Amino acid sequence: MSATAPRIAALVGAAVLTVSGCSAGTGSPATAGGEESGSSADRVLRVAFNQPEDHPQYIALDRMGDRLAESTDGALDLEVYPNETLGAQRETVELVQAGTIDMALVAGPLLENFNPDFVAFNLPFTFTSQEHQRETLNDPEIVSELYSSLDDEGIHVLGAFHGGVRSVYTSYGPVTTPEDLAGKKIRVIESDTNIEMLRLMGGTGTPMGQGEVYTAIQSGVLDGAENNPLVYSGLKHAEIAPYYSYTKHLMFPDYLIVNPSVLESFTDSQLEAFQEELAAAVEEEGQLWEEQVSEAVAAAEAAGAQFNDVDEEAFRAAIEPLVEEQLSRSDTVRALHEQVVAAAE
Repeated sequence: MSATAPRIAALVGAAVLTVSGCSAGTGSPATAGGEESGSSADRVLRVAFNQPEDHPQYIALDRMGDRLAESTDGALDLEVYPNETLGAQRETVELVQAGTIDMALVAGPLLENFNPDFVAFNLPFTFTSQEHQRETLNDPEIVSELYSSLDDEGIHVLGAFHGGVRSVYTSYGPVTTPEDLAGKKIRVIESDTNIEMLRLMGGTGTPMGQGEVYTAIQSGVLDGAENNPLVYSGLKHAEIAPYYSYTKHLMFPDYLIVNPSVLESFTDSQLEAFQEELAAAVEEEGQLWEEQVSEAVAAAEAAGAQFNDVDEEAFRAAIEPLVEEQLSRSDTVRALHEQVVAAAE
């Protein structure tokens, strides 16, 4: 078993202790949109997701549900709703808070809107590798307090998945320096930090739900977006933004969040099974990323995409004021960031 497994178990176990007195949500099975699940499990936990079924995170969570149903003798299962079926990510956070759905997988920057300290893990050029990110952001010694900080608001972070390495892609031509983004509208996740990041990179950051991006670029409302190669290829954005430039500015996590009352409702044996299967899902998702990136690049190239390198140091230098500004705002943010950076040394 990898080091990630016991760490996630500790995170989830600590969460149950923390929320044992909370009353957020109902803890009862949700029925999203009145739809019937195809699972025969006694309780189906509904998970909101904004990417298609071939995405590594969907595959890992879907398989987690199958294993969970088996290890709990049919007591629990997961049903993952892809393609923003249950709404854009910000909406699904609110649905988790309300107890309407059980869980959602959401991009790290969204949680800054609820606790600004989450910015510590969303800053540019923070992680050196996928393994560095996975090990540090599932280490309770680093993240336990932060992940429990929103329990009273109906949000608990169960663990962190790899969200890919993000770069810029555009409809009008390749980007090699920040000057190439001047006057261009680039889609970013809804986060003040990401909007400011894009401004420093030379462009204008425009928040938008993932499901609207294709049409927005096609119609000229946007000039491009920033995301990882899997999303770029999977959503066929090469068709309308064929220039993918390896700025590699971000490797932020995607968090699996839950209403705390869901964890509180588990029996001890269900909790143990959930811990084990979540740890396995985090590991499997990382392996799937590695396998699919090269395939995604090849598919995008076949669709007409052109991939190019950039002056990475120029972008790093442009963004540095944002990093320093964010670290100076909070001793907590600086301490969290320093712990993660130190783990790579």
